[in-house]
Amino acid sequence: MSTFSPQRRDPSVPERPGLPAPGERGRWACPPGARRALALFAAVRLAGAALVVAVNVLTGRSVLKGLAHSWDSVWYLHIATHGYGTRVHITDSGAVQTDWAFFPLYPALIRVLDHVPLLSPGVAALLIAWTATALAALGVYAIGYRLHGRAVATAMVALWAVLPHSVVLTLAYTEPLFIALAVWSLYALLDHRWPTAGVLAGLAGLTRPNGYAAAAAVLGVAALEVVRRRGRVPPGLWAGACVAPLGWTAYLLLVGHRTGDLLHGYFQVQSAWESRFDLGLGTLRFLATMPLFDGGIVYPVALAVVAAGVLLFGLLCRDRAPLALVLFTAALLLPVVAVSGPFESKPRFLLPAFPLLIPAAQALVRMRRTNPDGALRLCWTLAGFSLLYGTYVATFANHSP
Repeated sequence: MSTFSPQRRDPSVPERPGLPAPGERGRWACPPGARRALALFAAVRLAGAALVVAVNVLTGRSVLKGLAHSWDSVWYLHIATHGYGTRVHITDSGAVQTDWAFFPLYPALIRVLDHVPLLSPGVAALLIAWTATALAALGVYAIGYRLHGRAVATAMVALWAVLPHSVVLTLAYTEPLFIALAVWSLYALLDHRWPTAGVLAGLAGLTRPNGYAAAAAVLGVAALEVVRRRGRVPPGLWAGACVAPLGWTAYLLLVGHRTGDLLHGYFQVQSAWESRFDLGLGTLRFLATMPLFDGGIVYPVALAVVAAGVLLFGLLCRDRAPLALVLFTAALLLPVVAVSGPFESKPRFLLPAFPLLIPAAQALVRMRRTNPDGALRLCWTLAGFSLLYGTYVATFANHSP
């Protein structure tokens, strides 16, 4: 079962109570305590889905309206049914939004399941999303347990379940699929399973525009390993590093080819959604005028989540988290602060950045030891707010989540 000798343990992965012994390869088996953590996660998120369905029923909407047929879900279902190049939307400002902005893996899986009898595209999309969410939650727990043990791992999963925008994990969106692939790619990377990490990162790159984050982690850790070992690395490392960026790069080049601008075509497509790399100037302009927007609670919550993300990233770096997690999180956080676009969507883009929860989970575990009643009240408060806010965003808010 051993891959590396004890003397060659990866220094970017610190020895902690939950880690295997140095040089011992991590196991894919379910870690101790995972079932209880997953049951807690499932209870919170199923309650959120039930609330969305209940509101839809009470307001006379379709049962699946808020889960499978809203915002970006409509685009994914259309691509799965009719293919690319068949849907266009012209905004009030005259921008032409096309379906080429959406990455192909999720609609491709929907199309495959759509051939199963009695499964509509919407139901197929939800089955994929919910299965991926369960696998992602298991991966979050596995990494938390590997690095810090059972208590912190459980707290990570619980906090991930009660994030304000975790309702997205129960919608027909790409976040669950991307997170599942990225989490297990990072787990394989911590274990130096290079080909597995590369393949999963490549698939993650076919899922979302920020799918490059998993590839960035693989490439960064691989580069460090090459330098540290002076190029004397196994062939699997080169294979994993080469495969990791292929999915994301291939789709960008395909869109560039279809639009007639190989290198910039996809970014031109994305600009119709007002997404441009401007070093955060657009975000600063928005924040300066945010009180003028009639966004209710949506914008303040988005601002709080983004600010907390920046703070937690600083704590993550201070605690010398494994390089793979730092690179992955940095790659997700960078466009949130440096790319203009709908501000209310930025917290959703941070959902995959689960390593940000490590410092918060450690603090929650410490609080539980010193003030268990206060920790319990905090958890109930966060859960209640998450369920109510998620239901509001998915059913009433006139903003994309």
